[in-house]
Amino acid sequence: MPHSGKLRRREVVARLVKDRGELIAISGLGSATYDLAAAGDCERNFYLWGAMGGAAMVGLGLALAQPGTPIVVFTGDGEALMGMGGFATIALARPPNLTICVLDNGLYGETGGQPSHTAGGASLAEIARGCGIPDCRTIATMAEVEELALKVGKIGAGATVAVVSIDDEELPRVLPSRDGVYLKTRIRSALGLAPP
Repeated sequence: MPHSGKLRRREVVARLVKDRGELIAISGLGSATYDLAAAGDCERNFYLWGAMGGAAMVGLGLALAQPGTPIVVFTGDGEALMGMGGFATIALARPPNLTICVLDNGLYGETGGQPSHTAGGASLAEIARGCGIPDCRTIATMAEVEELALKVGKIGAGATVAVVSIDDEELPRVLPSRDGVYLKTRIRSALGLAPP
């Protein structure tokens, strides 16, 4: 399939974690996990294999538990739509260290490529803004990705929601560990926490 000219998801994710420092990256269902793993497996990555709609809430929980650590969540438009009530909870909590990066290709990729609501005009950035998240942005250029990359690894004034318009190209899956106990223990160790 020819390239559409939209941003390429793997380039976006790789850029946002490139200069990560202490950044913790959480990935949601499907392609977001494959994209984060393709950027390089790291003990500061936490992959959610399922739990559709839950990635932003896991990110919020970790951001509240570790307020001095920047957290980025990579999720797709389908997952964000399923869990969009989480935007209201994030707005109330006002975590200064949380960025939600929605990789929006307008498709439900894990179930066959059916158009999502964003393909029909729903704006996740406007929904998040309407919930009270002050920094909501749509991103369509690598220059805007570069601007977001400067913010992702820092503690700010509140949460950020960045909806990135990406190509719908089908990419090979890069599969990290699916062992939940291993991933939990690894991230706890990276945060300097004792094993459970």
